[in-house]
Amino acid sequence: QVQLVESGGGSVQAGGSLRLSCVGSGYTYSSNCIVWFRQAPGKEREGVAAIATGGSSTDYADSVKGRFTISQDNPKNTVYLQMNYLKPDDTAMYYCAARLSSTCFSRSWWINPRNYNNWGRGTQVTVSS
Repeated sequence: QVQLVESGGGSVQAGGSLRLSCVGSGYTYSSNCIVWFRQAPGKEREGVAAIATGGSSTDYADSVKGRFTISQDNPKNTVYLQMNYLKPDDTAMYYCAARLSSTCFSRSWWINPRNYNNWGRGTQVTVSS
């Protein structure tokens, strides 16, 4: 059974940083597209950053490019999201999702939450002004 567990959320002031972690189990870690999504109250779930765990290729939504960095630690089956220069608009529940795939294809593909069948429960990020 695939399990994804997020951690690292919290409350910070604007301009601050947080690092989120997503630990996976129950699947072949090295053959997945893993994506961080976020969802604020009343808004749709939004794809933030993606990584293909087999080759480490990455991609980002325009809203976070230059501020967020997705990375992985293969021996630990963990994907990280380093978030710097946080803004109040970054406030949301952050989820990681996984799909068995050697690539994350295109941005239009990986940002679509319907393409994922494995999700964590999320970790809350709150950024105050």
